[in-house]
Amino acid sequence: MDPAPKRSRKRWARIFAVLVALLVAAIAGVAWAYPSVAATTCPACYGLTELQDGVYTEDNLSDQQESQVKQIVEQARQLLESFYGSRTSSPILLICLTDSCYNRIGGGKERGVAVLNRAVMLSPRGINAVIASHEMSHVELHTRLTSDLEIPQWFDEGLAVVASNDPRYLAPESSADRCLVPPTAPLPVTLEQWLSAASKDANTYAKAACQVSRWLHDNQGRTGLMSLIDRLNAGAPFTSIVPLT
Repeated sequence: MDPAPKRSRKRWARIFAVLVALLVAAIAGVAWAYPSVAATTCPACYGLTELQDGVYTEDNLSDQQESQVKQIVEQARQLLESFYGSRTSSPILLICLTDSCYNRIGGGKERGVAVLNRAVMLSPRGINAVIASHEMSHVELHTRLTSDLEIPQWFDEGLAVVASNDPRYLAPESSADRCLVPPTAPLPVTLEQWLSAASKDANTYAKAACQVSRWLHDNQGRTGLMSLIDRLNAGAPFTSIVPLT
């Protein structure tokens, strides 16, 4: 019997074993370095149970807690549909009612966060329709945009504030001008710049919301927003449509 085929099979078996080991190591590395990404991919791996389609929470919640989560999710979805006219995204929602749960899935001190424009994580401090719809707005906007298209962070955040109708940063809808804090300098464009500015100035969200709400008011609201999205997807530069300051 020719030993060559046998040696070849052993060589391929070793190669396969090495590839599997590398894959396992890569997955473990992602889970360790980016638990939030891993958690949105495998919620059950982080102790989360599916409460309803696409909504994951801690196990053993009371009936009242489950009802609260379901109600907040429904309210957040309604806010988005009311603002955008329809909802094209269905982000996975990871909702933690305890800090230990939120820490386990990679959360920090924030109330909530959108993960890779495909999922939303909510902390115990963010379990309300305003925070939920704010983070879901990020996913909705980027779902509507071409995948590799970037927009200024201030517009993304300001739009999320308006979509969620956040009373912390906006005057009531009945107001002629919903602006509470007008920007006096260029707003942060990149995520890094935004995080830095927001950590130093508590009015950063209000300033972005002011800029976006005024732009929407001057551009027919939802009609202007849908036109903006279409023009961006067609290749128009953001700055040719929306002023930076």
